[in-house]
Amino acid sequence: MRNLFHTVYYWVNVKTWVRLIIRLIFERDVKGLDNIPPKGALIMASNHLNLADPPILTGMMPRRIVWMGKQELFDIPVFGILYHLFGCIPVRRFQADLRALRRSQNALKRGLVLGMFPEGTRSGESGLGRGEPGTALIALRTNTPVLPVAIWGTEDHKVPRDFFRRTAVNIVYGKPFHLPQPERLTKEAVEAGADLIMSRIAELLPERYRGIYVGREPQAVETREGMG
Repeated sequence: MRNLFHTVYYWVNVKTWVRLIIRLIFERDVKGLDNIPPKGALIMASNHLNLADPPILTGMMPRRIVWMGKQELFDIPVFGILYHLFGCIPVRRFQADLRALRRSQNALKRGLVLGMFPEGTRSGESGLGRGEPGTALIALRTNTPVLPVAIWGTEDHKVPRDFFRRTAVNIVYGKPFHLPQPERLTKEAVEAGADLIMSRIAELLPERYRGIYVGREPQAVETREGMG
């Protein structure tokens, strides 16, 4: 019953005021929508420049996203309640949050899209930083394909200053891929998976946003593209 409530609440809000505000405030150049699988478990991994990124990506995505977000967001009065109503998953950063891990795996078992920012924080104009292990860990534990996403143009957007000034935003959806499955789930395997995910995101970004991944090629490992 709770899952049904979250689903209905999500789509009622996304298809009304969320998408309306996005259309009014942002000029969008979106590429690669045909790379999004129409169904099945999926981890959407994106870079993160601004607080506006999650609602923009939510409004543009044709499927429901279950976002993972830092616990601090859920502790904010009023807004924290909204995060819960949307069915988002709170994460205690920099520690082993087994409850968040179980909830994320449950969302994937239900065939939903799990939205994650692998860096764990906003990178801003400094460009991509090294990815935290969480996204790769979940992808490896569940053998779920990862959809790399790049977003830019939001880094200078500020509310309320830019509420009535349209901001040009670019979004690119890459091809989903599976991380190579190691014989054992070791720390090294997870770190390699995190680095591969970040490399795939970097490929989609203009050079100025690639940060530590400028000039780096994705790891030379065999990956299974798409859902197969």
